[in-house]
Amino acid sequence: MSILINKDTRVLVQGITGREGRFHAEQMQKYGTKIVAGVTPGKGGQEVLGVPVYDTVKEAVAEQQIDASIIFVPAAAAADAALEAAHAGIPLVVLITEGIPTLDMVAAVKEIKDLGVRLIGGNCPGLISAEESKLGIMPGHVFKKGKVGLISRSGTLTYEAAAALSEAGLGTTTTVGIGGDPIIGTTFKDLLPLFNEDPETEAVVVIGEIGGSDEEEAAAWIKEHMTKPVVGFIGGRSAPKGKRMGHAGAIIMGDVGTPESKLKAFAEAGIPVADTIDEIVELVKERLG
Repeated sequence: MSILINKDTRVLVQGITGREGRFHAEQMQKYGTKIVAGVTPGKGGQEVLGVPVYDTVKEAVAEQQIDASIIFVPAAAAADAALEAAHAGIPLVVLITEGIPTLDMVAAVKEIKDLGVRLIGGNCPGLISAEESKLGIMPGHVFKKGKVGLISRSGTLTYEAAAALSEAGLGTTTTVGIGGDPIIGTTFKDLLPLFNEDPETEAVVVIGEIGGSDEEEAAAWIKEHMTKPVVGFIGGRSAPKGKRMGHAGAIIMGDVGTPESKLKAFAEAGIPVADTIDEIVELVKERLG
């Protein structure tokens, strides 16, 4: 099985008439994603890639059955676009846009959660259920259907890990790029229970990075509740304190978010941590026996 999305998921693309939205919508269609509608204010009545375009999400939902929305909207309007989708009753919202003002995200994340909607991102590559459906900008060809769930704060490392798992014959069930901003809609801890309950996921790989406390919180949950083997990887371990590395959320402040604190938490939870992408594969094989 997969989590969150599958071959039957019906998708809305917000910002489908823009350059990024149209390009990635086409790539998603080629992968097999069922895109049933698009939204761009002022462009209602048009058709893009064989998909009807609406002025508002509310109009799209009134005419189409929609299970998920993916957002390719400029940063200044992206949080509002996510709120529009959530208020229209779409249960899963994937926010690709980066550079969204942090205060916008603080308010939007709380409101969206209060509505009972799952938000992935922002500043994320999206998610993909291998050989079924893709909501995002991931290179679909590196994902082969298999038995490993993958959650990551990094984009490129996600693709490298997925490719390595595919080449090793392990493959993936669903891969979720949660995003690297300080404020995101879904964390490692939010997704681990879904993989733990998925009968086809036999192991999970968690790719974290310096900054924040998401990895420590995930390790605590894994220690108490996880019944499946987990392998970790921490990016940015050589970063000096106080220096931002890559993602907006990848910054160490004092003793919070340090590589040491994350490695300690993983060790206490019995999670082996790989030093390289290839070692991720070796550790997964060992854990699966």
